[in-house]
Amino acid sequence: MKLLYQTHSPYARKVLVAIHESGLAGEVEVIHHETSPTRRNEDVYALNPLGKVPVLITSDGTAIFDSTVICDYIDGLHEREKLIPANGEARWNALRLQTIAQGMADSGIVVRWETERRPEELRWSVMRDAQLQKIEAACDFVEMSVDFGGPLDIGKIALGTTLSWIAFRNVYAFEVGRPKLSAWYNAFCERPSMLATTLAGETHD
Repeated sequence: MKLLYQTHSPYARKVLVAIHESGLAGEVEVIHHETSPTRRNEDVYALNPLGKVPVLITSDGTAIFDSTVICDYIDGLHEREKLIPANGEARWNALRLQTIAQGMADSGIVVRWETERRPEELRWSVMRDAQLQKIEAACDFVEMSVDFGGPLDIGKIALGTTLSWIAFRNVYAFEVGRPKLSAWYNAFCERPSMLATTLAGETHD
Protein backbone atom coordinates (compact mmCIF):
# COMPACT_ATOMS: atom_id res chain seq x y z
CA MET A 1 0.00 0.00 0.00
CA LYS A 2 1.00 3.62 -0.48
CA LEU A 3 0.02 6.64 1.61
CA LEU A 4 0.10 10.08 0.01
CA TYR A 5 1.04 12.16 3.00
CA GLN A 6 1.90 15.66 4.16
CA THR A 7 4.32 16.06 7.05
CA HIS A 8 2.48 19.03 8.54
CA SER A 9 -1.12 17.82 8.24
CA PRO A 10 -3.06 16.81 11.38
CA TYR A 11 -5.34 14.61 9.27
CA ALA A 12 -2.46 12.78 7.61
CA ARG A 13 -0.71 12.27 10.93
CA LYS A 14 -3.86 10.73 12.39
CA VAL A 15 -3.82 8.14 9.61
CA LEU A 16 -0.13 7.37 9.97
CA VAL A 17 -0.36 7.00 13.74
CA ALA A 18 -3.31 4.63 13.24
CA ILE A 19 -1.22 2.63 10.77
CA HIS A 20 1.60 2.34 13.29
CA GLU A 21 -0.76 1.41 16.11
CA SER A 22 -2.29 -1.27 13.88
CA GLY A 23 1.11 -2.86 13.25
CA LEU A 24 0.95 -2.10 9.53
CA ALA A 25 3.71 0.49 9.17
CA GLY A 26 5.94 -1.99 7.38
CA GLU A 27 3.29 -2.56 4.72
CA VAL A 28 2.76 1.08 3.75
CA GLU A 29 5.05 3.27 1.66
CA VAL A 30 4.68 6.89 2.78
CA ILE A 31 5.06 9.49 0.01
CA HIS A 32 5.09 13.17 0.91
CA HIS A 33 3.00 15.51 -1.25
CA GLU A 34 2.58 19.24 -0.75
CA THR A 35 -1.00 20.42 -1.19
CA SER A 36 -2.91 23.58 -0.33
CA PRO A 37 -6.24 25.16 -1.25
CA THR A 38 -4.47 27.43 -3.74
CA ARG A 39 -1.85 25.15 -5.32
CA ARG A 40 -2.83 22.25 -7.53
CA ASN A 41 -0.91 18.99 -7.11
CA GLU A 42 -1.70 16.96 -10.22
CA ASP A 43 -0.53 13.67 -8.71
CA VAL A 44 -2.99 14.08 -5.84
CA TYR A 45 -5.85 15.29 -8.06
CA ALA A 46 -5.39 12.20 -10.20
CA LEU A 47 -6.39 10.10 -7.19
CA ASN A 48 -8.64 12.42 -5.17
CA PRO A 49 -10.83 14.93 -7.03
CA LEU A 50 -10.71 17.19 -3.96
CA GLY A 51 -6.94 17.48 -4.33
CA LYS A 52 -6.26 16.67 -0.69
CA VAL A 53 -4.10 14.28 1.27
CA PRO A 54 -4.07 11.83 2.91
CA VAL A 55 -4.89 9.34 0.19
CA LEU A 56 -4.32 5.61 0.69
CA ILE A 57 -3.67 3.50 -2.40
CA THR A 58 -4.61 -0.06 -1.53
CA SER A 59 -2.84 -3.18 -2.74
CA ASP A 60 -5.32 -3.47 -5.65
CA GLY A 61 -4.80 0.17 -6.69
CA THR A 62 -7.98 1.65 -5.19
CA ALA A 63 -7.58 5.21 -3.86
CA ILE A 64 -9.26 5.80 -0.48
CA PHE A 65 -9.78 9.20 1.16
CA ASP A 66 -10.33 11.12 3.57
CA SER A 67 -8.62 10.42 6.92
CA THR A 68 -11.76 9.07 8.61
CA VAL A 69 -12.45 6.62 5.79
CA ILE A 70 -8.80 5.55 5.60
CA CYS A 71 -8.70 4.83 9.33
CA ASP A 72 -11.86 2.74 9.03
CA TYR A 73 -10.29 0.80 6.15
CA ILE A 74 -7.01 0.26 8.02
CA ASP A 75 -8.87 -1.00 11.07
CA GLY A 76 -10.21 -3.88 9.00
CA LEU A 77 -6.75 -5.07 8.00
CA HIS A 78 -5.19 -6.04 11.32
CA GLU A 79 -5.75 -8.58 14.09
CA ARG A 80 -4.93 -6.31 17.03
CA GLU A 81 -7.61 -4.74 19.23
CA LYS A 82 -9.71 -2.59 16.94
CA LEU A 83 -9.24 1.17 17.04
CA ILE A 84 -12.92 1.64 16.17
CA PRO A 85 -14.94 -0.41 18.67
CA ALA A 86 -17.58 -2.57 17.02
CA ASN A 87 -20.58 -1.46 19.04
CA GLY A 88 -21.96 0.01 22.22
CA GLU A 89 -20.90 3.02 24.25
CA ALA A 90 -17.21 2.54 23.45
CA ARG A 91 -17.91 2.89 19.73
CA TRP A 92 -19.95 6.07 20.03
CA ASN A 93 -17.52 7.65 22.47
CA ALA A 94 -14.61 6.95 20.11
CA LEU A 95 -16.43 8.29 17.06
CA ARG A 96 -17.67 11.34 18.93
CA LEU A 97 -14.18 12.18 20.14
CA GLN A 98 -12.84 11.74 16.62
CA THR A 99 -15.46 14.21 15.38
CA ILE A 100 -14.51 16.71 18.10
CA ALA A 101 -10.85 16.42 17.14
CA GLN A 102 -11.64 16.79 13.44
CA GLY A 103 -13.60 19.94 14.16
CA MET A 104 -10.76 21.35 16.25
CA ALA A 105 -8.34 20.78 13.38
CA ASP A 106 -10.77 22.39 10.92
CA SER A 107 -11.13 25.44 13.18
CA GLY A 108 -7.38 25.63 13.75
CA ILE A 109 -6.75 25.81 10.03
CA VAL A 110 -9.19 28.72 9.75
CA VAL A 111 -7.40 30.46 12.63
CA ARG A 112 -4.13 30.19 10.72
CA TRP A 113 -5.72 31.61 7.57
CA GLU A 114 -7.00 34.61 9.53
CA THR A 115 -3.75 35.24 11.40
CA GLU A 116 -0.94 34.55 8.92
CA ARG A 117 -1.84 32.79 5.69
CA ARG A 118 -4.35 35.20 4.15
CA PRO A 119 -3.03 38.58 2.90
CA GLU A 120 -3.03 40.89 5.92
CA GLU A 121 -5.56 43.34 4.49
CA LEU A 122 -8.05 40.49 3.96
CA ARG A 123 -7.83 38.87 7.40
CA TRP A 124 -11.04 38.71 9.43
CA SER A 125 -10.46 38.86 13.18
CA VAL A 126 -14.10 38.07 13.94
CA MET A 127 -13.77 34.72 12.17
CA ARG A 128 -10.44 34.00 13.90
CA ASP A 129 -11.91 34.64 17.33
CA ALA A 130 -15.02 32.57 16.61
CA GLN A 131 -12.90 29.58 15.60
CA LEU A 132 -10.68 29.95 18.66
CA GLN A 133 -13.82 29.86 20.79
CA LYS A 134 -14.75 26.53 19.22
CA ILE A 135 -11.32 25.10 20.02
CA GLU A 136 -11.51 26.41 23.58
CA ALA A 137 -14.99 24.95 24.10
CA ALA A 138 -13.90 21.59 22.68
CA CYS A 139 -10.88 21.44 24.98
CA ASP A 140 -13.08 22.29 27.97
CA PHE A 141 -15.51 19.55 26.98
CA VAL A 142 -12.70 17.01 26.71
CA GLU A 143 -11.25 18.05 30.07
CA MET A 144 -14.61 17.66 31.80
CA SER A 145 -16.22 14.78 29.94
CA VAL A 146 -13.73 12.39 28.35
CA ASP A 147 -12.53 9.27 30.17
CA PHE A 148 -8.94 8.67 29.08
CA GLY A 149 -8.84 5.22 30.65
CA GLY A 150 -9.24 2.02 28.70
CA PRO A 151 -7.66 0.97 25.41
CA LEU A 152 -6.45 3.28 22.70
CA ASP A 153 -9.10 4.08 20.09
CA ILE A 154 -9.53 6.25 17.04
CA GLY A 155 -10.95 9.11 19.08
CA LYS A 156 -7.85 9.34 21.24
CA ILE A 157 -5.59 9.08 18.20
CA ALA A 158 -7.51 11.88 16.48
CA LEU A 159 -7.39 14.05 19.59
CA GLY A 160 -3.70 13.50 20.22
CA THR A 161 -2.66 14.19 16.65
CA THR A 162 -4.89 17.27 16.41
CA LEU A 163 -3.49 18.69 19.64
CA SER A 164 0.03 18.01 18.40
CA TRP A 165 -0.71 20.10 15.31
CA ILE A 166 -2.29 22.89 17.39
CA ALA A 167 0.88 22.97 19.49
CA PHE A 168 3.11 22.75 16.39
CA ARG A 169 1.42 25.78 14.83
CA ASN A 170 0.98 27.69 18.12
CA VAL A 171 -2.74 28.00 17.46
CA TYR A 172 -4.00 27.76 21.03
CA ALA A 173 -2.52 27.03 24.48
CA PHE A 174 -4.78 24.05 25.22
CA GLU A 175 -2.74 22.74 28.17
CA VAL A 176 -3.26 25.84 30.32
CA GLY A 177 -5.80 25.17 33.07
CA ARG A 178 -6.56 21.63 31.88
CA PRO A 179 -4.46 19.24 33.99
CA LYS A 180 -6.21 16.05 32.88
CA LEU A 181 -5.95 16.83 29.19
CA SER A 182 -2.38 18.04 29.57
CA ALA A 183 -1.22 14.92 31.42
CA TRP A 184 -2.88 12.60 28.92
CA TYR A 185 -1.49 14.50 25.94
CA ASN A 186 2.08 14.52 27.21
CA ALA A 187 1.92 10.77 27.85
CA PHE A 188 0.35 10.15 24.43
CA CYS A 189 3.19 12.04 22.72
CA GLU A 190 5.64 9.47 24.09
CA ARG A 191 4.03 6.59 22.24
CA PRO A 192 6.30 5.05 19.57
CA SER A 193 3.69 5.85 16.92
CA MET A 194 3.91 9.55 17.76
CA LEU A 195 7.69 9.61 18.01
CA ALA A 196 7.86 8.03 14.53
CA THR A 197 5.54 10.58 12.89
CA THR A 198 6.73 14.00 14.01
CA LEU A 199 5.30 17.07 12.31
CA ALA A 200 7.59 19.17 10.12
CA GLY A 201 7.53 21.72 7.32
CA GLU A 202 5.73 24.86 6.29
CA THR A 203 2.58 25.41 4.29
CA HIS A 204 2.89 26.70 0.71
CA ASP A 205 0.02 28.81 -0.56
